[in-house]
Amino acid sequence: MTVSSVSYQFFHNPVVVTTFMGWFVAQAIKVMLGIFKEKKFNFKWFVGTGGMPSSHAAGVTAMATSIGLYEGVGTALFGVALMFTVVVVCDARGVRHSTGQQAIILNKIMDDIYWKKQIQEDRLKELIGHTPIQVIAGIIVGLAVAFFIFWIG
Repeated sequence: MTVSSVSYQFFHNPVVVTTFMGWFVAQAIKVMLGIFKEKKFNFKWFVGTGGMPSSHAAGVTAMATSIGLYEGVGTALFGVALMFTVVVVCDARGVRHSTGQQAIILNKIMDDIYWKKQIQEDRLKELIGHTPIQVIAGIIVGLAVAFFIFWIG
């Protein structure tokens, strides 16, 4: 098998394309919403985490859905993809959201310490996880992308 054959198969794999497009569409929506809200462009919106919709949820939902559509929902591969999706979505909502909440509190503590001239540290990233509505929106984006790519394919 040649390198060109492997790369051709990779880039023409509908599950790979659908997974990437689910993530990409969600990130593009974040950028558009950011531009609308802030009236400026910030590249961090495209590569960053957190925000509306969840690109994590969109990507893994698109992946699991496309595997179900192309391979069948009765396959072991779909079962693995579905469980992977559940873990990622729960992490996007639960663990990562809690980490963001902790960052907010720690940043307030750091502000208090800084203004008392005791210590100066970098601020923690607060927008790490997702709210339930952001996760649901990501799942909807992932489903829409997967069904659209399957339909046009």
